[in-house]
Amino acid sequence: MASFTLHGIPVSRGISIGRAHLLTPAALDVKHYLVPEEQVEAEVKRLQDAIAEVHRNLQELWTELPKEAPTELGAFIDVHVLILSDPMISEAPLDIIRSRHYNAEWALVTQIDELSAQFDEIEDEYLRERKQDIQQVAERVLKVLMGTALSAPPVPEEDHFQPQMIVVAHDISPADMLAFRDRSFVGFVTDVGGQNSHTAIVARSLDIPAAVGMSQASRLIEQDDWVIVDGDAGVVICNPSALVMEQYRARQANLMKARKRLLKLKKTPAVTKDGTPITLLANIELPDDCGPALEAGAVGVGLFRSEFLFMGRGAQGLKVPGEDEQFEQYRKAVLAMKGRPVTIRTLDVGADKPLDQTEHTALNPALGLRAIRYCLAEPQLFLTQLRAILRASAFGKVRILIPMLAHAFEIDQTLGMIEQAKAQLREQNIKYDAAVEVGAMIEIPAAALALPMFVKRLDFLSIGTNDLIQYTLAIDRVDYEVAHLYNPLHPAVLNLIAMTIEAGHKAGIDVAVCGEMAGDVKLTRLLLGMGLREFSMHPAQLLAVKQEILSSDLARLVPRTRRILRAMEPAAIAEAVEQLQSV
Repeated sequence: MASFTLHGIPVSRGISIGRAHLLTPAALDVKHYLVPEEQVEAEVKRLQDAIAEVHRNLQELWTELPKEAPTELGAFIDVHVLILSDPMISEAPLDIIRSRHYNAEWALVTQIDELSAQFDEIEDEYLRERKQDIQQVAERVLKVLMGTALSAPPVPEEDHFQPQMIVVAHDISPADMLAFRDRSFVGFVTDVGGQNSHTAIVARSLDIPAAVGMSQASRLIEQDDWVIVDGDAGVVICNPSALVMEQYRARQANLMKARKRLLKLKKTPAVTKDGTPITLLANIELPDDCGPALEAGAVGVGLFRSEFLFMGRGAQGLKVPGEDEQFEQYRKAVLAMKGRPVTIRTLDVGADKPLDQTEHTALNPALGLRAIRYCLAEPQLFLTQLRAILRASAFGKVRILIPMLAHAFEIDQTLGMIEQAKAQLREQNIKYDAAVEVGAMIEIPAAALALPMFVKRLDFLSIGTNDLIQYTLAIDRVDYEVAHLYNPLHPAVLNLIAMTIEAGHKAGIDVAVCGEMAGDVKLTRLLLGMGLREFSMHPAQLLAVKQEILSSDLARLVPRTRRILRAMEPAAIAEAVEQLQSV
């Protein structure tokens, strides 16, 4: 068999080697036939039963999520439950069966194709993500209808030498990834997806090598082909030669040894060669994430994404969490961190994290009512959250982080709401930390260009590089067709970050980076050279970043970084950043 190489988007570090297991979209095998009049209602019931079974399966996934599963999975599963319950999926295909006499599979595919065509007319991040989710939900229903719901192959109990498995698919939902957790699943390759698509986020959380945006991978790779996934480079090698296989096995072994060496750094303070202490914090979604954060050596939580307390609840029939429920979750995290600071970001919902599937009708939700804009438009919901956070501050060090601020009046309104929440607690004689710090996410270029009004009003800054890059470059970061333009090393992005760090230092306030750049070891020295002293990342990335810090000499990094910030040619910047690794 001929060997060939595919290039896509790297989304999860590491190397995996195994046999290809293809997931064929059920829609490709759908039969089309007309149902006799007397059998129409029976066909309607067949589709209703399939939808009900998928609903039960998703419910079971919810209740059986393993403790080590990434917390994002709950939110993603709930999105699928909401879609499955939408009349456009649960009722419209039934009408097609009754009116056109189509068989159930044909009726469902017809409805999904019509919905997809509508989504294709709107160039928008949120809507494109929902199109992908809708197609994934339809796949689950189709597989039940066609009797192919179990897509993961059985593993012979006595065969201990079963080769490890690389899942190859046009797309794979985060929920479906769970089906492979208990098997020899070591990597995956998809035709679609971007650096921050749902599947990419889950891959990083599970620490599974992956490459997405491969376009034709599911058509070119055949069942049981030998496949190498280089998650660092976003490269997939199919049917490699013996020499290439040997080289990658050696690289894989070296990576495993390097990971074991990293574990020895857990209790080592993060200090540069010249003695400068660096603060390493963890990004978490739920209080249970505090354990892995402490295990990795985090000295605090730099980003508690509170929206995950609000999302992922539809499958359980729950409403928005009340003040007491939120307070208990925040307090649980504060107590778990044992006196270390916990930075809680207020509700950040909108384009890619809706509370309600039906509430977003803006043409471009990424630029619409989201994050702090949403909270200020829903003052009671916002006050409830602020009271819960303030109550938790009585049990340890808590900081409040406000996302997507751009205007002075937004800062002033937010601070006014916090004072109102404090006053309400005082009236009830409820304890809180009166000196709780309030900070801003810098993720809009306008904020980075108007820092004096931020440092004058706030106690700290945290740079959200994911959105800052997206908004600066006008790039939809989950659209694989333009994902190659998403570049953290663009001179405009680098200068906005450097400006923010410098403004914070001059004002005497802390500045952190809590986006993906903070956990990218290839950029650690660059950020250090810019003056960054506080990094916040997924716990799995922390030890590798610490290793870079321990081997960094700021006296040598700073002048080189200044030259990089003056450069404007992409190739020169990339080369200079790579050379920093040897400084």
